[in-house]
Amino acid sequence: MSLEGLVAKYIVSAEKVLEEMQRTKAPVTLTAADVDEILGYVTAYLKDAKYYKDQKRFETSLTSVAYCEGLLDALKLVGAVKFEWPGKAERKQ
Repeated sequence: MSLEGLVAKYIVSAEKVLEEMQRTKAPVTLTAADVDEILGYVTAYLKDAKYYKDQKRFETSLTSVAYCEGLLDALKLVGAVKFEWPGKAERKQ
């Protein structure tokens, strides 16, 4: 699948979810086990990103690492983890 096709596929999926999802009324609570499960997904997506990069499937690699970053950002936003993304100088190392 082309990069353009991949992007279109994910945009359509995200739009569909945003249109159909229902917000919960109760406060959201994350247990340590919930955070561990999400971090398991983070690790798996990062592993996939490295694998697909090595296979020269850069579109799939980019998608996987974007999922990884999205989950990390979500955990940070709900206060489950603390971190700062590396600056330009740190990424070049």
